[in-house]
Amino acid sequence: MPETVWHAELAWLGDQVAVDVLIKADGERFTSVTPGVPAPPGARRLRGLTLPGLADAHSHAFHRALRGRAQTGGGTFWTWREQMYAIAGRLDPQSCFALARGVYAEMALAGISCVGEFHYLHHGAGGRPYDQPNAMGAALIAAAAEAGIRITLLDACYLAGGIGRPLAGPQLRFGDGSADAWAARAGALHKAEEGTSHARVGAAIHSVRAVPREHLQVVAAWAADRGVPLHVHLSEQPAENEECERAYGMSPTRLLDEGGALGPRTVAVHATHLGDDDIALLGATATGVCMCPTTERDLADGIGPARELVRAGSPMSLGSDQHAVIDLFEEARAVELDDRLRTRRRGHWRTGELLAAATADGHSALGWPDAGRLAPGQYADLVTVALDSVRLAGTEASFVAEAVVFAATAADVRDVVVSGREIVRDGRHQLVTDVPGTLHAAIRSVTSG
Repeated sequence: MPETVWHAELAWLGDQVAVDVLIKADGERFTSVTPGVPAPPGARRLRGLTLPGLADAHSHAFHRALRGRAQTGGGTFWTWREQMYAIAGRLDPQSCFALARGVYAEMALAGISCVGEFHYLHHGAGGRPYDQPNAMGAALIAAAAEAGIRITLLDACYLAGGIGRPLAGPQLRFGDGSADAWAARAGALHKAEEGTSHARVGAAIHSVRAVPREHLQVVAAWAADRGVPLHVHLSEQPAENEECERAYGMSPTRLLDEGGALGPRTVAVHATHLGDDDIALLGATATGVCMCPTTERDLADGIGPARELVRAGSPMSLGSDQHAVIDLFEEARAVELDDRLRTRRRGHWRTGELLAAATADGHSALGWPDAGRLAPGQYADLVTVALDSVRLAGTEASFVAEAVVFAATAADVRDVVVSGREIVRDGRHQLVTDVPGTLHAAIRSVTSG
């Protein structure tokens, strides 16, 4: 593959914004990144601020079908969950692929080069396995390939409908019967995808509500043996904490630690309702935390202690989760803005910290530590944000990173490159020609009737 050359008007290089940056790649990796260089003939010009590709560390692709529908009326997280179950009950591998293809193309248009898909919709109606037991997971991986982004499929163990309660209704599709059966199925998917350039398979514990105490260690050991990420929904709702305390006499965080599930390859998603001891334990084990502010506010979950967790030693990543919107700039600024509401004080996060959460730290959380930076040897991912929209007009180089984090939206993304391949050019997806039409058709197929 011939060398590719871009010239960025402005580029964020991890600690500063540089001017006139010459970027070269050989295949899927950057070979050089040099600031202060005039554009040579033939270089692809990138006008605006160029960032590393963004990482969406927590996604449930099929939840995208709920956008708008879940906003009618009031309710709680638990009533929203019933709407989600209704969509889950209608999907099959074909409709799952079509919907995910549209969602991942929408992500590419928003500058996302890698997604962490927290996947628990494994089986057919009533929990009956498909002829190919990993047909649903394979559909998600294929959808990411067609949309042009990388994926870490976080295959979730989901065995119970709550602590001490069996799976029922649509939940039956999520379960494998035991952690050992989950490990066998997930292991087959992991083996099948070895060597796939755009995909990796990790593990997930859906939650301490869904995985009984005696099964936690099996999932944790599976991930450790393979050196892959392990993600878990943690303390998203006070009811989860209360149920865990009643059943086990400890918090969900402490229960996960007892099961060997915490550590540097683990990411706690949400982590909204934590005690001081929980925060200290997550930090001491270097367990990461994925904040999903647009979902946490949409579902009225609450505001998590993100600053305290990072201060304790937990790296932070960002996710769009149920896709109320797909916009990593909104997720990044919401971390700061939510903390302002919580404390009535400004300035909790440096702009560079928020950008790192959306880029390098997000990729590391998904098992791609060699992505998320504009540097030689890294995956050749980049996203250019135009500065001529009504949101960013008047932006100067001295505060361009702040303007992008606190005012840009996904609509300002103009160019996206993933693994050296141009996926979005001038705001148009190069592989999925009609992303809105694709989404419309896919959503209608699982919501009509």
